[in-house]
Amino acid sequence: MRAADSAQARLDPQARALIERSVRSAGPAPGSVGVEEARRLYRESRLAVAPPPVAVGEVRDFSIASPGLAIGARYYRPLGTKREEALPAVVYFHGGGWTCGDLDTHDSVCRGIAAHGFCAVVAVDYRMGPEHKFPAAVEDALTSLQWVAAHASSLGVDPARLVVAGESAGGNLAAVAALALRDSALRLAMQVLVYPVTDQAADTDSLRTFAQGYLLTRELLRWYQGNYLRDERDRVDWRASPLRAQDHSRLPPAYIVTAGFDPLRDEGKAYAERLVQAGVDVTHECFEGQIHGFLPMAGVIAAAHHAHYRIGQLLRMRFGTLSIVRP
Repeated sequence: MRAADSAQARLDPQARALIERSVRSAGPAPGSVGVEEARRLYRESRLAVAPPPVAVGEVRDFSIASPGLAIGARYYRPLGTKREEALPAVVYFHGGGWTCGDLDTHDSVCRGIAAHGFCAVVAVDYRMGPEHKFPAAVEDALTSLQWVAAHASSLGVDPARLVVAGESAGGNLAAVAALALRDSALRLAMQVLVYPVTDQAADTDSLRTFAQGYLLTRELLRWYQGNYLRDERDRVDWRASPLRAQDHSRLPPAYIVTAGFDPLRDEGKAYAERLVQAGVDVTHECFEGQIHGFLPMAGVIAAAHHAHYRIGQLLRMRFGTLSIVRP
């Protein structure tokens, strides 16, 4: 069997079917249709592969006050909890290349984390490019985490058990936030990074191997980066490329998810290794047969359900709630 055929044999059949369906119904490339149309197409494609909504005890939209603007957010609380019960809280940043995505496109992920982790989740609708260039999204990420900590009582959460999490571009923001807040009064309990962007200037084997044919292409990644970054100098700023930070010690424990057929696989692995070298407690799990962006695709990719469960399980292990039984 040729190497290329052997690699294809390892690709999850459901992921392969999704790619084939995407090829058959291929529309215009995002860079050729304008940002608003790209956002519409992204939203429709994610909602089309989302699973039926997991039941939770409470979902409500609200705004996070910030100087000069209000940041949209959505609050999730699992079934079987009392309002006076202070839960662990996950502040979640969605994927979409700092350009696309919203509270609805990753609603299924946040519901899954809340249900499996027995925790509250606050999803953040941070500012995106090209209207709001770097570091606007970073600023919103930090503001959101600080706001949740300051309003923990009204949210029914425990500020001592505050977790930052995100997927892809959101994983990048989560990693950067953990670095930025390391020496602040806000002590994060954990970081969950799902196939994160860790180096905007990366040139890895996985980026070359999976540059085409696995939904996230090198061309699309570069388009996203162009929408987000102000110029080439931003690529080496640690607030855009957390792998390039000078010091990775004293960071909160990390759960890092990568995907075997993802152009970003190697930089996610490199970040996990860098944290380990710095003495950080890291659990790195590669979903070998999966593609970039599979987490919100649980309607067509069963492994996404397992990833939701694993995130929840790691949270419960971290907070000693694994044995608690909820509805």
